[in-house]
Amino acid sequence: MDPAAGEILDLPHGTTCIALRFDGGVLIAGDRRATSGNLISYRTMQKVFPSDRHSAVAIAGAAGAAVEMVRLFQLQLEHYEKVEGKELSLDGKAAQLSQMLRQNLPAARAGMVVVPLFAGYDRRTEIGRLFQFDISGGRYEELEYGATGSGSLHASTVLKLRFRTGMDRDTAVDLAIEALYVAADEDSASGLPDFVRNLFPIVATVTDQGYQQLDDAEVRERSQRLVDELTSRHNAT
Repeated sequence: MDPAAGEILDLPHGTTCIALRFDGGVLIAGDRRATSGNLISYRTMQKVFPSDRHSAVAIAGAAGAAVEMVRLFQLQLEHYEKVEGKELSLDGKAAQLSQMLRQNLPAARAGMVVVPLFAGYDRRTEIGRLFQFDISGGRYEELEYGATGSGSLHASTVLKLRFRTGMDRDTAVDLAIEALYVAADEDSASGLPDFVRNLFPIVATVTDQGYQQLDDAEVRERSQRLVDELTSRHNAT
């Protein structure tokens, strides 16, 4: 709904994003599709962003408002570091994002909902951490994994069944790709890997070495491996 005109706005919306901990850090990932109603608005939307060197944010909800919130969040963290000469603590970053969501509540009530995931490497405790939020700015730290967006229920089911404490990086990447695949297979608003257009989920890790996004070649290879495995299972039945 447009607050001024009182009309429902059919805005492009980003969908499924997930985050999970692994041994040495945290992984954050999202599919590439944005939808407006039953139409695909964008096939190449970026939903995962570095917020600074040791943290990342993934977005679901009204695409324009979400991307603008991320840009402002990045700017605020950069400003703090320049003024203070050090990074804001991970808890401080999560609190800052929570405050931004509270400020967005009037727009959210009007239909421009933004529901992010936030993850980072806490250099004080030397572990990866992740946070979920609600539209009012409520902040909830998750100890294992989290998901947001229209396909989050299906992605969370895969994560719940397959997550193991202390997973290595490669196992976590494969699990993330599978969770997003299952979500997209059940939720029309989420995008499957597109081997024709060479479009695949954005997958990134945050460790003591900082934010690192996997290149498309690796995600394509792992996605193909998953599809081959699922095909083999189907043909065996």
